[in-house]
Order: sequence, then structure tokens, then C-alpha cells
Amino acid sequence: MHNKRVYDISIAIERIKNYCALQDRCQWDVLQKLREWGLQQATKDHILEILITDKFIDEQRFSASFCRGKFRIKNWGKRKIINELKRKQISSICINTGLKEIDENEYNLVLEKLFYQKESSVKDKNQFIRKTKIANFLIQRGFENNLVWDKIRELSDK
Repeated sequence: MHNKRVYDISIAIERIKNYCALQDRCQWDVLQKLREWGLQQATKDHILEILITDKFIDEQRFSASFCRGKFRIKNWGKRKIINELKRKQISSICINTGLKEIDENEYNLVLEKLFYQKESSVKDKNQFIRKTKIANFLIQRGFENNLVWDKIRELSDK
């Protein structure tokens, strides 16, 4: 791997602006990249301040697009999305704003779709084992426990 160290601040600012323009980034992502480049703390703070002022970084915008993308593209549940946003050090206010992007009806439809998808792939004859495997799958995808078990009871009775 070649050296990614950046020595000129103006070059670093241009490169990080391009990095942020490519897709929405949060402060944590940008700081990771700047740390990778080996910049000093004062320089990192200065660059971060410029990016926030110029609207290259916006935590609420990032949170909203992250929630939309992970839910619609990867079919993640809210718990998994929340955990990932917390890992990126996003505030609770921004997380809650982002979660409002997920429509409850659409959320239930995705949960149902994943239920049927997993149900068709589980080959066990024992109903208890089948339900447990389906529930574990849905919970791993980030859906809430109570919601998963309610959906399993509802759809298994049909």
C-alpha cells in the first residue's frame, strides 16, 4: 500500500471536499479519513470547520440519507440502523430525525417480505424451530423483538 499522507492543507481540503461530495458523510467518516492521512489535530479541526461551514458535512442530512438507504436498499431494521449511527457518533436528535424517513407501512411490508422469504428457505418440519429461525433472522436484520414475534404469530396463523 502506498503512502496516503497529505502534506499540503489546500490539497487536503480539496481532496476531502471531493470525498464529501461523492456521497453524504458524517464528521466521524471525515475524521477517520483525515486521521488516515496523518494530519495534525489542529489541521483536522480547521478542515472540519470549513466543511461544516460550506455544508459539505451535515449530520441531519447524513442521518436521513443513511436511514433511507440502509432501509430501502439493504432492508435493515431500525435497531440495526440506530446501532450503526451510534457507532458513527451521530446524536440522538439526528438519529430520530433520520428514522422519521422510514414509513411505518413500508417498514411492515419489508418485515413481511423478509418473513416470507425466510419461511420459504427454512426446511425444518418442527414449527417451533422454524419460527425461532425466522425470528432470529429478522432480529439480526435489526427489527424489534416484539414486532418480529407479533408478525410471526400473525402470519403463522394464516
